[in-house]
Amino acid sequence: MENTPKLYFAPLACSLASRIALRHAGIDATYVQVGLRSKRLPDGSDYHAVNPLGSVPALLTDDGRLITENAAILQHVLKDDEHDPTELIRWLSFIATELHKGVFAPLFDPQAPEEVKRYALQKAPSRLAFAERHLESRDYVLDALSAADMYLYTVLNWVPATPIKLDDYPALSAYHKRMAKLPAVAEAFAIEFPLYQADQRADQQANQRKSKGSPVRPDVG
Repeated sequence: MENTPKLYFAPLACSLASRIALRHAGIDATYVQVGLRSKRLPDGSDYHAVNPLGSVPALLTDDGRLITENAAILQHVLKDDEHDPTELIRWLSFIATELHKGVFAPLFDPQAPEEVKRYALQKAPSRLAFAERHLESRDYVLDALSAADMYLYTVLNWVPATPIKLDDYPALSAYHKRMAKLPAVAEAFAIEFPLYQADQRADQQANQRKSKGSPVRPDVG
């Protein structure tokens, strides 16, 4: 029996980009949901045995190799040979460091001090304005649909859970809406959104028991 790739994911976390890439590439895969609070898999085992960092996504390839880090998985799945590799890596790096980890990760980290969250919010306008200017005259981050679009779309999904207003960036807002209509994107979102809602209900019940607040997205991967 031929092995299929296995993607470890959390609903609407950054691993959504990897799911979109797999669907866009027409690759059949098995999807394993990770509890980002518990770091447990559906069978009760510890996800750290798969990825010691406990973060998603992680892709177990059909030949048994484990790939972590979203940018690496996206490039492995899509093999974007048509794009300038330097530009692709530049934009994947920008999205990963300046937006994902630089802005959104601190906002969703329940252990991040308030001053850290304020600092992250202060950095957001310049980073988003940079992407806004780039997308004012183009449909995609590069000359055509690429891994960078799948990652940027995923990160922009998190905006409603923050004080950031995407409407302040008309080109980014229009881009996000265009991306949401692409078949692979719409299909991936339709699969993960109900799982995300179920996670949120479970979080709310847990928080009620603990009498604590909870961020909308407790871990963005």
